[in-house]
Amino acid sequence: MAQVRLAIDIGGTFTDVVLDTGDGRVDTTKVLTTPKAPEDGALTGMMVVLDAAGLKPGDVDLILHGTTLATNALIERKGARTALIATEGFRDVLAIGYEDRYDQYDIGIVKPAPLIDKALRFTVPERVAVDGSVLLPLDEGAVRALVPQIKASGAEAVAVALIHAYAAPAHEERIGAILAEELPGVSVSLSSAVSPEAREYERTMTTAVNAYVQPLMAGYLGRFETRLAEEGFKAPVLLMTSGGGLTTIGTARQFPVRLVESGPAGGAILAAEVARACGEDKVLSFDMGGTTAKICLIDAGTPNTARVFEVDRQSRFTKGSGLPIRIPVIEMIEIGAGGGSIAKVDAMKRIAVGPHSAGSDPGPVAYGRGGEQPTVTDGDLTLGRLDPDDFAGGRIKLDAEASAAAITKAVGEPLGLAPRLAAFGIAEIVDENMANAARVHAVENGADVATRTLIAFGGAAPLHAGRLAQKLGIDKVIVPAHAGVGSAVGFLYAPVSFEVVRSAFVPLDGMDRDAVAQMYAEMDAVVRPVVTAAVAESEVKPTRTAYLRYMGQGHEVPVEVPEDFDPAKLKAAFETAYTALFGRTIANAAIEAMSWSLALAAPANAERMTERASGRTEPTTRTLFDPDSEATVEVSAYPRAALTDGTEITGPALVTEAATTTVVPKGYSAALNADGHLILTRQPVAQEIAA
Repeated sequence: MAQVRLAIDIGGTFTDVVLDTGDGRVDTTKVLTTPKAPEDGALTGMMVVLDAAGLKPGDVDLILHGTTLATNALIERKGARTALIATEGFRDVLAIGYEDRYDQYDIGIVKPAPLIDKALRFTVPERVAVDGSVLLPLDEGAVRALVPQIKASGAEAVAVALIHAYAAPAHEERIGAILAEELPGVSVSLSSAVSPEAREYERTMTTAVNAYVQPLMAGYLGRFETRLAEEGFKAPVLLMTSGGGLTTIGTARQFPVRLVESGPAGGAILAAEVARACGEDKVLSFDMGGTTAKICLIDAGTPNTARVFEVDRQSRFTKGSGLPIRIPVIEMIEIGAGGGSIAKVDAMKRIAVGPHSAGSDPGPVAYGRGGEQPTVTDGDLTLGRLDPDDFAGGRIKLDAEASAAAITKAVGEPLGLAPRLAAFGIAEIVDENMANAARVHAVENGADVATRTLIAFGGAAPLHAGRLAQKLGIDKVIVPAHAGVGSAVGFLYAPVSFEVVRSAFVPLDGMDRDAVAQMYAEMDAVVRPVVTAAVAESEVKPTRTAYLRYMGQGHEVPVEVPEDFDPAKLKAAFETAYTALFGRTIANAAIEAMSWSLALAAPANAERMTERASGRTEPTTRTLFDPDSEATVEVSAYPRAALTDGTEITGPALVTEAATTTVVPKGYSAALNADGHLILTRQPVAQEIAA
């Protein structure tokens, strides 16, 4: 019997819900996020799609969930009041950081606000060496002496990060036991469980982030589970992780830092699936929602991954200006450029867009919910790209006159521009911001963005993808089926998986294969229960990775670990990978492993899914602003449901659907392929003119 699955993605502006009934088709909806109680919006959307399919909550077999709540709490500093316990002498690890400046020539440099104030950073006498040997036993009396201070501070969470705890966690575990005894109700995060790896600053920051968001996420997940039970849902819930896998709700409660990029990860999974289906080897995925835009490189059907990423960057495109989090993650760049991004004129008489967003409350001016500052959505509406009577499937009526008036007041009058020209200026600035982000991300990863295919999804991305492609010199754009709820659809393709990493310095010369095998057995004992709680043991496949370097180097190269743990095979694999990266090897240099990872995963459900046709099926005529003539032109708006395989549209035109609208620019044509994906292609004549 087919499995009925629900996927829910809670974003800063919209909550997207997708129902997969197992017959190859899906029902989708978008509802406004309810920030004070996100579960309310999620349940509303879930009931909408179930009613449309004639199903009840008890008919659902599996619920898949992703959210940006943890990210938003970090960026807005709305997490728990958190204390830190560190080794004596290491109180200021979070403040010292990397001991550098991300821009050494900027005297006005701004660093992220600290998650943990100095008054809430405590220390205890203890010391462990890099090999795990105890140099100074833990002073348990000192730990208990801290309890009254932590209690008096009002801390709701405690992060414990001791020197070299990844090598010997006993001291941290004992502190955790004492705090559980003395401070019941206060959540405790241990670095040896959250991020058991070397590099003190990143490990401490990751643990602090986990502690900071844990009460918020545990509270939300608890309320969500309660509401599900009250509504009659009996299905298990799996959470999307930043690394692109699904994990249990219990693990998500313990390690909420793993959810920081959960929503965007789902989008990257969808883009990878579409890339494989369309035979595209080099892809730039573009996910633009109501609050942010995310850009990711995908090669050979696999998103680029990383072990460290930054949140809350103070300088939009500058590495080192954010908070480093050390977890497995799909690598992408995220900027404050979404439909709700607020537009204004700055002190230098320039149009500025974002990073601040109107969110869902009050939202853009067009929503009529009290918003007064114009946003990208208001600009798109003024340009004629959005139908005020058919936004979000007709569930939200847009006020075009209010949008135009707000744009005139905030942008048009200060710059002497007519409303539509001011709206075009807003669109151009946000498109250029995203193009710059794509260029920087590509350069940082050694990629040529112009040779890639753009895959656009999210409620706002298809509106801007054509212009973004023009700016980047990209000839082909793919707008997937049900693109407006793309990240939620991506959850349906994601594998159930979990990964752990252990730091252990092991020279390859003289490597003890049995010791490495024992370490992996211990890691397996941690990971396997997480995965097999959701899938059958027989479905689980392991991936073992060693992070190797020449002794003395500062960074490592990932290499797959052979099943027999043969050091000779490891060395050969490292030299091959090193040569691919740097063009050479270093003769006679010793090689060492710094960290080891184990990922267990069960294969995803990768069946093709198409959206059920709904709404009108006949094309209509819409008025669209033409920047070349600075006037409006009549264009055809084609319902996506009415298009068939091979139907070609020539731009300028619009393709409409319940959750988004695709703008086909002048110089591009559009057609559906056999899988229901909309393909925009630059026309040769347009290339010659551009040249």
